[in-house]
Amino acid sequence: MLTEIDYLPEGLLQRQAHELNSILHGPTLIHLQGRLTQPLFVSVLVHGNETVGWDAMRQVLARYSVAGGEAQLPRSLSLFIANPAAASLGVRHLPEQPDYNRVWPGCEKTSNASTEFADERALMQLVVDKMAALDLFAAVDLHNNTGLNPHYACINRLDSSFLHLATLFSRTVVYFVNPCQVASMAMARLCPSVTLECGKVGSQQGVQHAAEFVDACLHLQAFPDHEVARQDYDLFHTVAIVKIPQDVGFEFYDEETFVEATLNLPADIEYMNFRELPAGTEIARLGQHTQKPPLDVYAEDGELVTDRYFSVENQRLLLNTCVMPSMLTTNHEVIRQDCLCYLMERYPF
Repeated sequence: MLTEIDYLPEGLLQRQAHELNSILHGPTLIHLQGRLTQPLFVSVLVHGNETVGWDAMRQVLARYSVAGGEAQLPRSLSLFIANPAAASLGVRHLPEQPDYNRVWPGCEKTSNASTEFADERALMQLVVDKMAALDLFAAVDLHNNTGLNPHYACINRLDSSFLHLATLFSRTVVYFVNPCQVASMAMARLCPSVTLECGKVGSQQGVQHAAEFVDACLHLQAFPDHEVARQDYDLFHTVAIVKIPQDVGFEFYDEETFVEATLNLPADIEYMNFRELPAGTEIARLGQHTQKPPLDVYAEDGELVTDRYFSVENQRLLLNTCVMPSMLTTNHEVIRQDCLCYLMERYPF
């Protein structure tokens, strides 16, 4: 069930993410009035273990009269605290829950979806319906990631207002349309929308960067009419998602410790993130009897395209084409719950 209120509960901003469940009773949408009436929508804790959004909003709101500060909130704000229950345990989502960033509406693939996780889908639909009635200014979904990645912005449409919003955060911009059941995709039908990847959990730099961005959005009067100059940003397009099948064992190795599994990934694999890797680059070493790439690679349209990107030679997993990975991590749980990585290419203007 969604709780909807128009005030900050007493003591809320003094609580860390794992303590919110003691005040909030499930997903909560908070509407705060500001000088400019078109609200900014900000979603935090869509993944319960990614705390940057909540930590940033605590900083931002403390400055304004809605939280006892001196200044008036410059723009109305709708803050969605998505999964305080998962945050209380420091996990992406509870075992009985879906990934809260894979159940949002607006994706053509879910138009005939099964009734699985119907309650969570209805919850996100309700949030979107509530915001659709408010003439939104912009939407921001705040996330951490687990691997070594730069701070970057993700958009789902190549409109100039989306690019202006993204480049306000970073010159590194990623355009994707799959996965499509995400918050930014749902909100993109209502207003300029962006997902921000703010580095690893616990990084104060990420919290500060996110807080500065949100505050800048609150002060922004309107988006410029002109396009963003092409030399002012680097645009990448997510062309595929790489998953490790559940029946494939994998481990991480260095030159001193090597435990042979079906898929053996280098312990420093995170350093491949946001680097353009040429065809022939070794990504992993394979078990003795592995003859085919032990991965599932899906293109934007969901087509299985593993052989387009990977091949096996002398028990080595090699790239077939030049790509740039993102989201590579050594976190086993995240890989199982989500994916090994995304593959990107520079977007041709």
